[in-house]
Amino acid sequence: MKRLLLIVTMAFTAATSVCVATQAAAQASAQVPASSAPTKDAAIPLDQKNANQARELLEQGIKALGGEAYLNAHDMQEQGRVYSFYHGRPTSNGVLFWRFVEFPDKERIELTQQRDIAYIYAGNKGYEVTYKGPRAVEKKDLDDYLRRRKFSLETILRTWVNDPTVALFYDGNALAGSLAAQRVTLINSKDESVSVYFDIDTHLPIKKSYTWRDPADNERNVEEETFDGYRLAQGIMTPFGFTRYFNGDMQSERFITVVTYIQSLNPAMFDPDSGYNPLKVPDKNKKDSHK
Repeated sequence: MKRLLLIVTMAFTAATSVCVATQAAAQASAQVPASSAPTKDAAIPLDQKNANQARELLEQGIKALGGEAYLNAHDMQEQGRVYSFYHGRPTSNGVLFWRFVEFPDKERIELTQQRDIAYIYAGNKGYEVTYKGPRAVEKKDLDDYLRRRKFSLETILRTWVNDPTVALFYDGNALAGSLAAQRVTLINSKDESVSVYFDIDTHLPIKKSYTWRDPADNERNVEEETFDGYRLAQGIMTPFGFTRYFNGDMQSERFITVVTYIQSLNPAMFDPDSGYNPLKVPDKNKKDSHK
């Protein structure tokens, strides 16, 4: 059971007008007499034009997700069921979960129908909370979580894209599984890279992929996540289905049944020592009686 809950927790932490623009630029330059001065596009280095294409695609993806509504969502709540796999084979019939996120670095995951097992992440610390009380998450598990958060879609589209030290590369058309997509790769100042695939029609992100080396054996690992079942929730296009792969093997699937944004989450739920009980609803009338 402990191994199952650990795998389930790892399932969390958890986005073509370029061609048209290129054709338009080519037509415009063809209409300019040979004796004219070079056009503005002709003066832009190829690598800068490529970066501009990448940024345009990223901005289209953010707009498709909801634009300012997506970027300004300070918190999120999810409820659903998560399934774990080992070497591509299911290890359970699924576990109920409740997930609470306060961007950029707070997350609480509650498991089982009784919601009596919780994982809390705040900043660079992580805790498992059970009836025995809180205990620190093991270092390896915490490192895995922090890595996934660093490469999460939310972090990429909220932080990476605004970092001037991050290089952007437009990779052109690609396949995300069997779906036609356009791919952008981002590389930060630590030479860490992540690729995001956008649906060629909707511009919604449908896959992300990144690699890292295990410090224990220096082996290269590939982690991928796909997003599907998009629905509109409070002005934000939200994927209701997630699938995570590790070195090509399916690791977990997560299906959301309910999602809400901007609910002013209780700060106590991110404090492992607060004694927060998710099943104990505050008595509003009792609070009002003290006024």
